[in-house]
Amino acid sequence: MRRTLLWAKLHRLTVTGSCLDYEGSIAICPRLLEVSGIIPHERVEVYNVTNGARFATYAIRGNPGEVLVNGAAARLALPGDTIIVAAYAQLSPEEIATHRPRVVLVGAGNAVVEVRG
Repeated sequence: MRRTLLWAKLHRLTVTGSCLDYEGSIAICPRLLEVSGIIPHERVEVYNVTNGARFATYAIRGNPGEVLVNGAAARLALPGDTIIVAAYAQLSPEEIATHRPRVVLVGAGNAVVEVRG
């Protein structure tokens, strides 16, 4: 049996923009993708700390410092909102035994403050 566990988390990002007319996704700063291990087109869950909205989409590579919410989700996260982005993976019992999720704590300007895991 495989179980779904947290794979990576970007904690307390600041939304820098939103584009309702884009096809969909969340554009994330390349450095944040690299440090978290989240890859382009990977499914992510987004939790809006500011308004409580939660939604799923996929990550794409953005510009440095950018966190841009696109498509219909642009109605759920506005510039200035604080969000959490989480990716999950299905792991076997053997993988679970040694698994440690990558948690990236983010500060002002969407800069990396700390990496855990």
